Amino acid sequence: MKNACFTLMTALAVTVALPAMATAGCYADYKAKQDNPLRLHYGVAQINDACDAAGAKAELTPRLAAEGWTLLNILSVFGDEGLDQRKDSAGTFYLRF
Repeated sequence: MKNACFTLMTALAVTVALPAMATAGCYADYKAKQDNPLRLHYGVAQINDACDAAGAKAELTPRLAAEGWTLLNILSVFGDEGLDQRKDSAGTFYLRF
């Protein structure tokens, strides 16, 4: 009986936690450049695919290229808790791409 109760409670906890995990944001901060004239920027972007550096690179490269920017590197990938501390540094490139 105790095992059945534990299994039921575990299943309930996972069911409740999954939607919260699915709605957690994923963001990356990155550096990009443009040539002629050389321009550099630091930005923060929301990531919709895999929430890791490789996924962020794959997603951001074409987004930036569409506006004439070349992705230099992904600095970090983080959740909602990291947004506020990066907002001022990213300036106009905060969630732009």
